[in-house]
Amino acid sequence: MASPDVTLRLYNTLTRTKEEFVPLDPTNVRMYVCGPTVYDFAHIGNARPAIVFDVLFRLLRHVYGESHVTYVRNITDVDDKINARAARDFPGLPLNEAIRKVTETTAAQYEKDVTALGCLKPTVEPRATDNIEGMQKLIGSLVQRGHAYAAPAVGEVLFDVKSMPDYGALSGRDLENNLAGARVEVDSHKRNPADFVLWKSSSPDEPGWDSPWGRGRPGWHIECSAMSERYLGQEFDIHGGGLDLIFPHHENELAQSRCAHGTSTMAHTWMHNGFLQVEGKKMSKSEGNFFTIRELLDTDSFGGRKWPGEVLRLAMLMTHYREPIDFSIRRLEEAENVLERLRRARNSAAHAQNDVPSGDVWEVGYEGIVNALADDLNTTAAITTMQALARSAAAGHVPASISLEKAADLLGISLAPRAVFDTSRIDDAIAARLAAFHAKDFKRADEIRAALLAEGIQLMDSKNAAGERTTTWEIKR
Repeated sequence: MASPDVTLRLYNTLTRTKEEFVPLDPTNVRMYVCGPTVYDFAHIGNARPAIVFDVLFRLLRHVYGESHVTYVRNITDVDDKINARAARDFPGLPLNEAIRKVTETTAAQYEKDVTALGCLKPTVEPRATDNIEGMQKLIGSLVQRGHAYAAPAVGEVLFDVKSMPDYGALSGRDLENNLAGARVEVDSHKRNPADFVLWKSSSPDEPGWDSPWGRGRPGWHIECSAMSERYLGQEFDIHGGGLDLIFPHHENELAQSRCAHGTSTMAHTWMHNGFLQVEGKKMSKSEGNFFTIRELLDTDSFGGRKWPGEVLRLAMLMTHYREPIDFSIRRLEEAENVLERLRRARNSAAHAQNDVPSGDVWEVGYEGIVNALADDLNTTAAITTMQALARSAAAGHVPASISLEKAADLLGISLAPRAVFDTSRIDDAIAARLAAFHAKDFKRADEIRAALLAEGIQLMDSKNAAGERTTTWEIKR
């Protein structure tokens, strides 16, 4: 149900202020968030934007109505890192076939991982490879308007940063003063060392598409400009991502889109979540503290145990999204204890008949939680209020329990008693079901699906690029 009386205030990276959020169209609030580059399994740092902007998605749906919010999170499936991984992992296959194996496997794992973290599916999840034509159209517009130029000797088209007087406004970088300290590629074919690639040539053994500038593939930044325009328009409400994307990715997206369309803005509000470190150190493989979401969910690699997705989610939300977060075993244990107290309180009131005097915290608790989230996603204040609600619920106050459950749902956290899901067993069941399909034993396939559904496991069938059946699963909510 929509709540039009709620006033949202969001911190805008572009203006460096917290502003009242006024959508361009309240009947279609539009948000774009940069998604994964599918060359490897997502690490725990990748989980933070997925969770943060899922909470914002839920809040926008609460305020404006579920059918009035469009959330786009892209999948980058054309990238040199993907090419390298495909060549490494599948050296005996043609590159395009190897790339398909890498991207499909990795994208499916990402969907499974973020679902386990309680994230709703975005409205649209476009793939870069399905939007090449839109990218070429944008590049052509930039060339025509004098904001880009071709370098035929190297088969590239580059954006001319000096053609945009306020280039650098998002990141706050002064092009002239900061150029010397920035990591920019200095090439003779560039008019300015900071000019960035929109289109680059492909060798015969690299993936590529025909274009007016020769066979090639897109640069990283143009992908998101094309996909956001296709699904949200030339101007839209919110663009989100991690702090590390402000420069160069979001700065260059902003430049491309504005200059291609001749608009004064792209997204009206730019939001960025803070960095994540692990046990007080920057996460890196050399430090031995690099963990994928899958490892935390399915193995004993962190703290000697598996961690439920809802615990990982709550641990993230216990720190404000713009602050740096120290992801530690102690933090996860704290989140687990908080979650168990909330669950016990909810369940103790679920069967209670008594009430407590009016004026208790439950009456303003849910409203307070909504207002906390409306204040630049203040999840820390929301969780504090939830714990106050839990104390009333634990005393047997049923309305407090109801408000507590509504608040938890708004944060994407289930307070139902946790079922233990054996991932390897589920994967084995899916494999057995696929084998039944291949044997045309459809009755057996239906029995396996029904058995998993009875346990709260919902299967989702689709087909890959080769037309083969693939199956993923999620916890039914």
